[in-house]
Amino acid sequence: MVASLSAPTLLVVAGSTAVMYGFVIFLLRLAGRRQLGQLTAIDLVVFLTLGSAVETAMIHGDTSLAAGLVSAATLLLLNFGLNRVLLRSRRLRHLVGGGPILLVHDGRLVDEHLRRVGLTDQDVDEALRARGYGSRADVRDAVLETDGTINVIPRTSGPPAGRP
Repeated sequence: MVASLSAPTLLVVAGSTAVMYGFVIFLLRLAGRRQLGQLTAIDLVVFLTLGSAVETAMIHGDTSLAAGLVSAATLLLLNFGLNRVLLRSRRLRHLVGGGPILLVHDGRLVDEHLRRVGLTDQDVDEALRARGYGSRADVRDAVLETDGTINVIPRTSGPPAGRP
């Protein structure tokens, strides 16, 4: 299809790709960090189908090699540019990625924070057990980091029993 290879058509693909890139970042920010650090089987299915859904919108149904290359290049350039801007702007970095969130304080769950990030007490208990803590009573603080990991500060110094 010769018409799909025209510069205006490819510019439309680049523009649509840029809009979808921003929209997906916005949606993922709204969805919270859980998706980044603790994918369930359902989350994985959503992400896989999301990729297919946005692909069609980005290339406007144009399945030509040129449209695919322009869309892929646009995504990579936008990601590179966004990462550069995030390195320079603390405010934008916080807007896009948020900040650390306290989940456990003095052995007690911070329920408001759990609701905000979409975690259950079972999720937190599982993360604590994975790090070698038998109960929340052993934990002074547990913090959900911006990358979706949960870091633990024990009540006593040093790692829990049996951990290096």
